[in-house]
Amino acid sequence: MSVSFPVSPKKQEALLQKMLTLGIRESDLEESFVRSSGNGGQNVNKVSTAVRLVHKPSGEEVKCNVYRTQGLNRYKARAILCERLESKTSNLDSNSPGAKRVLKIRKSKEDKARRARKKKERLLQERLQENDLDDSSDEINRIDSIDLTDTTEI
Repeated sequence: MSVSFPVSPKKQEALLQKMLTLGIRESDLEESFVRSSGNGGQNVNKVSTAVRLVHKPSGEEVKCNVYRTQGLNRYKARAILCERLESKTSNLDSNSPGAKRVLKIRKSKEDKARRARKKKERLLQERLQENDLDDSSDEINRIDSIDLTDTTEI
């Protein structure tokens, strides 16, 4: 039995392909409909538009009441279920959007630390150079202040 949703055929095919890839069958899903809450007016109060979806093998449960229509909520619940199961199985592999975000944050922190380290090294070098110049000018002043005619100081 093919499931149809009120979305474009392209989106529906993509979802079904993703479910097939993850090994999710329609027979593994337990679907129930409950009354929704929140925005939507009389429709959500009278009609059971929210979808509760349970994947029996994993025990993963999804409740979706994002949209005012039952069909769109059925589609969205399956999409959310696929995302959850995919993140569980992949544990943030390098292809997932979450992993890319983590890698981007990690890289920016490393770059920030590297810039701070370089700045600190540069400031330290400048201070050492200033101290060397101060020491050498003190040495020059000390040498200039020696009276060469006075032999008692030597």
